[in-house]
Amino acid sequence: MVGDSAEPTVMAVVGATASGKSDLGVELAHRIGGAGGGAEIINADSMQLYRGMNIGTAKLTVAERRGVAHHLLDIWEVTEAADVARYQRLARARIDRTRADGRTPILVGGSGLYVRAALDHLEFPGTDPAVRGRLEDELARVGPASLHERLAREDPAAAAAILPSNGRRIVRALEVMEITGRPFTATLPEHVARYPCVQIGLRVPRDELDERIRVRVERMWRAGFVDEVRALEKQGLREGRTASRALGYAQVLRFLAGEYDERTAREETVRATRKFARRQESWFRRDPRVHWLPHDAPDLAERALRLIDAASCPDTR
Repeated sequence: MVGDSAEPTVMAVVGATASGKSDLGVELAHRIGGAGGGAEIINADSMQLYRGMNIGTAKLTVAERRGVAHHLLDIWEVTEAADVARYQRLARARIDRTRADGRTPILVGGSGLYVRAALDHLEFPGTDPAVRGRLEDELARVGPASLHERLAREDPAAAAAILPSNGRRIVRALEVMEITGRPFTATLPEHVARYPCVQIGLRVPRDELDERIRVRVERMWRAGFVDEVRALEKQGLREGRTASRALGYAQVLRFLAGEYDERTAREETVRATRKFARRQESWFRRDPRVHWLPHDAPDLAERALRLIDAASCPDTR
């Protein structure tokens, strides 16, 4: 059964945005040991790391967490650039501590590189300040779309996994390619796990997922999303190289700047989120270790828990 080994197996709940990952993570934690008991959740959504980015990232409220400990939420200011290597150190330390205490870590999120950074034998190439500075100057001069087109020519797989608006990640991919002389995706090793783990992917039919995303965005607006962005703008959101490009936040910032009307901002958020969801699905589909379950299965939690007794990530070292 779950947790019978000396140190518990790590669980991960992955998949596209709006597929129900957060709710399943909480339910699994309760099934494993109850609130405050046998399981804890570790965030693997890169935007939920940011303090104050709540509505637009669908961050669970304290009540929705149902007493289950959640880690690596609200740890960065919106002015800080995301750093997957820094996240990796924090996530691994939390996983190690949770397992050593005899509790099951449940990684929950749809940021594929962050999931792999936490779970796999994955090390990140260093940085070259001269190369980075030159690429960042070019980004400021020509914008992310132009650099994304170059990335698509040189490493189509990397371009498919990185949003054209995400200048920081595009620059990083191009920097790694220039430093190593290899495609960015070639620096990602085979899927070799650092921990015994079971990954659960939530499968949602495309049409249904599109509708769930539309409903989520409408709910965000009703919940005061524009006011959230307006408050974060006063805290430096517009200057944040990562947070300012987050889905929804980028569109509302354009509305507040007079570039969009509010309806366009909302529609563009839906469109961009649907496009991003397809990228997430493509990323996780490439990982042969993910066990895909229908998001609306009546026995979803039971099926997920059974998998932890029947499977683990292959080639664990």
